[in-house]
Amino acid sequence: MNEVLSRSWRMLALRGVIAILFGVLALAWPALTLLALAALFAAYALLTGVVLVVGSVKSRKSNEDWWLPLMVGLVSLGAGAIAIIHPGLTTLVLVLVMGANAMVTGVLDIATAIRLRKTIRNEGLLILNGAVSIAFGVLVFLVPDAGALALVWLISFYAVFSGILLLAFAFRLRARIKGMTMEKDRRTMPERRMSAAHP
Repeated sequence: MNEVLSRSWRMLALRGVIAILFGVLALAWPALTLLALAALFAAYALLTGVVLVVGSVKSRKSNEDWWLPLMVGLVSLGAGAIAIIHPGLTTLVLVLVMGANAMVTGVLDIATAIRLRKTIRNEGLLILNGAVSIAFGVLVFLVPDAGALALVWLISFYAVFSGILLLAFAFRLRARIKGMTMEKDRRTMPERRMSAAHP
């Protein structure tokens, strides 16, 4: 179980870092062109997808829920591939791809949190991240024709906020793993002493 959780927190932390980097880069580029935004989004989606696909495939033998992060990874890879294969996407199509990606990954994040709730505490952070992603996706679909600058700001704030939530959840998960390991060590210590006392 510790091995599964250990891989999970690393995947979540990497996702968080990638999301924050994407958001900060988009914010730092106020006059971002459509092509640059598409390239940034493609890099973000592909990196996220690779991290999740590799991590989930590695844990498939020890984690029965390995397919959930795999699905999130495949969705991200698909969205990134669309942005690369069609660099001439209109602003509307690119924003709708981002919104669809956010909505699907949000639903899958919530499903992951529900499946993990018996194993971990504070799964509410992952549920909140999923809800934020879904809300972002819905907002994008409701106002896809907002001004370019407004969309860049919206996308940037969403990415940074989502990244912070993922990092916070990852570090809480890491603390949980350390707690479980220490508890296990405390339990095995008396057994070792007894076996040493009675050879």
